[in-house]
Amino acid sequence: MRPLYSLCFALIALTFIQSKEPPVGQPKEPSLDQSKESPVDFVKEVAPIFQEHCLRCHNTGNSKGDFSLSTEADLKSSQHVTSGKPDESQLLRVVIPAREGAKPRMPKQGKSLSEAEVNTLRRWIREGASWPKDYVLKEKAKADGTWWSLQPLRVPTIPNPKELPKEWNENPIDRFIFAQLQTKGLTPNPPADKRMLIRRVTFDLIGLPPTPEEVERFLQDHSADAYEKLVDRLLASPRYGEHWGRHWLDVVRFGESNGYERNVLINNVWPFRDYIIKSFNEGKPFDQLVREHLAGDVIGKDDPEKEIGTAFLVCGPYDNVGNSDAKQAALIRANHLDEMIRTTSEAFLGLTFGCARCHDHKFDPITQKDYFSLYATFAGVHYGDRPLLTSEQRALLDAKKLDLKTIPKKWAGTFDPNIAKQTFKVHLGGDPSKLGEAVTPSSLGILKHLESRYELPANAPETQRRLALAQWITAPDNPLTARVLANRLWHYHFGVGIVDTPSDFGWMGSKPTHPELLDFLAHRVHQEKWKLKPIHKLIVTSQTYRQSSKWNETAAKIDADSRLLWRFPPRRLSGEELRDAMLSFAGLLDHDKEKGGPGFRLYKYVEDNVATYHPLDQHGPETYRRAVYHQNARAARTDVLSDFDCPDPAAAAPRRASTTTPLQALTLLNHQFTHDMAKRLAERIKQKAGDRPENQIQLLFEWVYHRPSTEWEQRKITPILTEHGLAIVCLAVLNSNELLYLP
Repeated sequence: MRPLYSLCFALIALTFIQSKEPPVGQPKEPSLDQSKESPVDFVKEVAPIFQEHCLRCHNTGNSKGDFSLSTEADLKSSQHVTSGKPDESQLLRVVIPAREGAKPRMPKQGKSLSEAEVNTLRRWIREGASWPKDYVLKEKAKADGTWWSLQPLRVPTIPNPKELPKEWNENPIDRFIFAQLQTKGLTPNPPADKRMLIRRVTFDLIGLPPTPEEVERFLQDHSADAYEKLVDRLLASPRYGEHWGRHWLDVVRFGESNGYERNVLINNVWPFRDYIIKSFNEGKPFDQLVREHLAGDVIGKDDPEKEIGTAFLVCGPYDNVGNSDAKQAALIRANHLDEMIRTTSEAFLGLTFGCARCHDHKFDPITQKDYFSLYATFAGVHYGDRPLLTSEQRALLDAKKLDLKTIPKKWAGTFDPNIAKQTFKVHLGGDPSKLGEAVTPSSLGILKHLESRYELPANAPETQRRLALAQWITAPDNPLTARVLANRLWHYHFGVGIVDTPSDFGWMGSKPTHPELLDFLAHRVHQEKWKLKPIHKLIVTSQTYRQSSKWNETAAKIDADSRLLWRFPPRRLSGEELRDAMLSFAGLLDHDKEKGGPGFRLYKYVEDNVATYHPLDQHGPETYRRAVYHQNARAARTDVLSDFDCPDPAAAAPRRASTTTPLQALTLLNHQFTHDMAKRLAERIKQKAGDRPENQIQLLFEWVYHRPSTEWEQRKITPILTEHGLAIVCLAVLNSNELLYLP
């Protein structure tokens, strides 16, 4: 029987070979005469197939299965293609179904290759699998040069909607908002009452509550410009810089310890905090602030007030343990520069450059070359401190007449001029030991059409690199910086930005709810020569800002989050605002100490090679300063502040979380700080209101809620006050939602 079996198998094999049908699961070969086909064009025909179906998982920075299709070398090293033999090539096998109706093994995500695409790969392999020399395949980003945030700033036409109320016709902001509301069939809320308005704008601009005297003065001022005068007074207050400087310190991840496993305190970085507060108070143009952050030592040489701005570059976390292994040391250094690149690109440009460290950005038009151009720009920056000398001090120093040791050092970074002699290259896959093409400091490639673009030679001085970047970021034709700034201001005034991802204006971020308004505000930034206070005033004097926060069920069905601003969105006080307000109510907030200097601590600091931070159970008089002056260490939990979402400066916080947890209620009700503030508040009230319970309750409400108490409140609270004392009533009021939330 054995010869019969052999004969049968031979006949089956012969039939199979002679059949014109391909094996099950494989597409048919094209019937076109192959001699008439032109050779496959890799760039036009093969590369798009790999880009669409393969590169998301198989590239230099993300080689799943140890297989990359980025370069010819990657393809050859994997041995997935046998030149001239498509049926022996693993690459072809995985994209063809193993059996009828089955899904191919690859790609695992997305749609399978079409029959035409498979045939193109088959022909390409059969013809020798040629790959153009030095051609690198890169996954296409979702966004390109047409993305909205990369477009030139427009000067939009201010809308003139029908049925616009007279008072909504005066401020351009209101006309933009009203027009958008009208398209959704919405109407704005009526204005907030004067008591609520002064409370809102005072917390908003200076982060503190108004005093009862300030409230009464505003209520009695019936002049047409009463509110405008209030706004001007608040913007001129030194408390403004403390509050809005805190916002910016969030964005630039300002912290006073190095983080990582040692996390030791940096006791000489506080001058940067004071510089920020002073800059905001003095109305320093924001473009100047940016230039000082990136190149203050260049544009402000021998001017410590400007040079300290470069602390921006080094006030983030860094690993100071070191490593004797050269590869690990190089990786640590790359991580340091990555932290600077991410902060700079997100804070000023609203672009997530950090995603392009290992491969071209998957979503935004940012290439690895763009990333490493910034890497070459910052390569000379090192963490450390240095003495900041005036020109007079430098002259004395140059003449062996000044001892440098007598000049206190400030944490503002050090700069290595020798990088001008170095060549910088792309790190393939983000690995410093795998180098690709050479790069030089240059502006973002997708914006190379701008007049402000730059590309420096490889041997450009270290100082010139940072200065060129600073000048490009603040150039009038850069469409990103002014948009990002205008959106940040809007974000802090309304609790959410026109773009609700304030540090990401790319594909993964949100699109603007009011794009024309955003461009109008960005254009206004240019008109005001980058000064912030006029923009603040424009926003807070709008009818949009002055609306009531009253809930409207009908409007909420259309716009529950009030993103279109049919009402003013209420918000909870930040941790700093809540703590500072309690100190203010108690009459203990020490403004005499608000001239800066080293910060106070709400923790006990223990250093034994590594640092430990123990929260204090009792906060003494030395801590009765505004929270912005707290020595803000990384991973250091502090009661009240941490509980109410003050961010850990281990990373930038362009927008704060607003959580609701049991710990918040427990802390406010039980922490010694709250009890101390309640007792002191009760003492103040007794001194001014006397012993009558109704007078005490009335004054308490005026101080904390900025309104008189109602008859019902008097009736309910008086028995509690009589039985348990005024301090208990004060504690309850300090725990109330009416204090915590700002409508």
